Amino acid sequence: MPAFAGRGKTDCMIEDVRPVAGPESAGRQERSSGVVDASAPPAGWRAPATKPGVYAALDLGTNNCRLLIACPDGEGFRVIDSFSRIIRLGEGVSVTGRISDAAIGRAISALSVCRDKMRLRNAKRLRLIATEACRAAANAEAFRRQVAARTGIELEVIDRETEAALAVVGCSPLVDPAGRGAILFDIGGGSTELVRLERDGANGAGTPVAKAWMSIPLGVVTLAERYGGKHVTRDIYERMVRDVAGHVATFAGKHGGDLEAMHLLGTSGTVTTLAGIHLKLPRYDRRRVDGLWLSDGEIGAAIGQLLAMSYRERAANNCIGVERADLVLAGCAILDAIRAAFPLPRLRVADRGLREGMLVEMMREDGAIRTA
Repeated sequence: MPAFAGRGKTDCMIEDVRPVAGPESAGRQERSSGVVDASAPPAGWRAPATKPGVYAALDLGTNNCRLLIACPDGEGFRVIDSFSRIIRLGEGVSVTGRISDAAIGRAISALSVCRDKMRLRNAKRLRLIATEACRAAANAEAFRRQVAARTGIELEVIDRETEAALAVVGCSPLVDPAGRGAILFDIGGGSTELVRLERDGANGAGTPVAKAWMSIPLGVVTLAERYGGKHVTRDIYERMVRDVAGHVATFAGKHGGDLEAMHLLGTSGTVTTLAGIHLKLPRYDRRRVDGLWLSDGEIGAAIGQLLAMSYRERAANNCIGVERADLVLAGCAILDAIRAAFPLPRLRVADRGLREGMLVEMMREDGAIRTA
């Protein structure tokens, strides 16, 4: 059993959330407030962690920079501000082994906005994480020092187990209450995490806990860079699926049996995009996507639609956008490998993840919300 088993396009968005809130997702850009001069922030700026009223969770991923700011509210929390921007921090890392100067510039620009939002909202309790790109890049420490010097943000590079654990905390409320558990997957930019969740009480009752987990060093950015993402033929797509399947096979062999009363639970831009395509949304709408159930046939049909689109058509779709148009089919290939390894009839879509997990953990630690 993994060590973490049992752990407990909006600007200034206000949202009541019980028990967790969800992020914005595929194909949207955020408007941001004016960025103050980032060249001379207070040295080593960190807000105090004493009796916090406002919490902030930042996730600097291989593809996205995301921030969620919230206040405890009953058994959950209320979102008071959020930010999401595609920055492609991991662009080229799989080839060069380094974060590029252009990616560093994009990241610092986005992180400066995040810093300003945290100051504006007077966030007192922070967790500011970075994931696969900063785990893999040879110049990750130099990048972190540059970020601290220019924005005052001190990033915590988390390992893959912690990343999977946070996804569990953030997404487990969407496990079917009438079911036994779920195969949770988080398709990121540079890695993909898989977790088998099962309820720990008698007769399938109780809180879902992680029984097993794995992480593979393939995400939408790394896979698209390996095979190409703009012009994807059926043959290229099948090669991507086989590549991912080779990584998933061992985990599925050990933990893919006895799937009765289980379902898939996915958190990523890939699954939220597929939900938008399935619903034929004129523009992405998180309220209609988060928690949506998709049948296996509906998933296959949505992927088929994407495969039939040209790059230009994908870029023009408001649920995808130009920033994801060359990545979405790589994400679909990862999902198809997971579907083949865990042949379950239903998938629940989660437009929530690491940030929500961080907020819940911090608030539970502080006694600001009830521990499940």
